[in-house]
Amino acid sequence: MIESLLLKLRKRDVVSPDEEQALRDLITEVEDIPARKTVVRRGEPLNRSILLIEGLMCRQKDLRSGDRQITALHVAGDFLDLHGFTLKQLDHDVMALSPCRVAYARHDLLTRLTEVHPHLTRLLWFSTNLDAAMHREWELSLGQRTGAARAAHLFCEVYTRLQIVGRLDDEAYALPMNQSELGECLGLTVVHTNRVLRELRELGFVQFTRGRVVIEDIEGLKAYAEFDPTYLYLDSTPR
Repeated sequence: MIESLLLKLRKRDVVSPDEEQALRDLITEVEDIPARKTVVRRGEPLNRSILLIEGLMCRQKDLRSGDRQITALHVAGDFLDLHGFTLKQLDHDVMALSPCRVAYARHDLLTRLTEVHPHLTRLLWFSTNLDAAMHREWELSLGQRTGAARAAHLFCEVYTRLQIVGRLDDEAYALPMNQSELGECLGLTVVHTNRVLRELRELGFVQFTRGRVVIEDIEGLKAYAEFDPTYLYLDSTPR
């Protein structure tokens, strides 16, 4: 159930058997979530955090007009609202983009874990710091990269994150989003998103069709996007 989380953490540091058991003991409930369901709404009181076991989820904010910005994507192994443990509410919504399986960790159990396992506390803190690093990279994309480079960079990031947790199918992976939702990640209209995807396809880098990304030239895609995975902190270092 927490295998993807363990793969993600062990990519960056050692997790002992006792710490693994402590993480398993956090899980009190498992639930299947249908696609397009909002699982956390901004401002609602929180007493548990969500571990994504399978599927794709996002964080999002919108305006009164209904215009939406997807601010983060979450894949298997992500503790996607650990921020709520200390904030006690979120300033944004969390939604399932695909059918998902999630596990819940009660905040009282997280409190106990922080008191007994300081190293695990630092690893979970690292996870929230990693989320912040990805936010900064997305902000750079929105402000400075071209539309095509934004899409290329996002495809590279998701490729790398799914590779860590063993969710690649050769050089392809599921990204169950439509072009409108992808545009909401990239800050582009549907028309512009379509144009960007065509450009990347014609360059021979990648194809995005029916919620599936097929990488045809990963090194070319990385070079085009100026993708430097340093911000994903992939080194194994004592935390």
